Amino acid sequence: MADYTQDYIAYRLSKSEEAFNDAQLLAQNGSWNSCVNRLYYSCYYMVSAVLLKNKITTQTHAGCKTQFGINFVKTGKVSIEHGRLFSDLMDWRQKGDYGDMFDFDRDTTQPLLPLVEKFLMSVRTLI
Repeated sequence: MADYTQDYIAYRLSKSEEAFNDAQLLAQNGSWNSCVNRLYYSCYYMVSAVLLKNKITTQTHAGCKTQFGINFVKTGKVSIEHGRLFSDLMDWRQKGDYGDMFDFDRDTTQPLLPLVEKFLMSVRTLI
């Protein structure tokens, strides 16, 4: 049986980049809730790639967050700030996608773009 782990990692890295590019376009158009969604998914794909690289499997987004925290944040491989950003983005994505009468705005969302870009660069060095 063939091992496609490297292919999956490459695919996740590509999806991460695509989602971040989408987030930038959505920010330019003022689509703040969708921008937060894409920022979260950009980080999620990157985290799932680093977990795969380290042979850590998960079944859910919550499991991905937990395993990332245990194996990378608590060990100091990733900063606490980056761990918190990933966790916050997960919560905010849920709120933006499913919360009634809730909308992100420019002041809240725009500063996330450079933070996510730094997160992605930091985590990618672990792959």
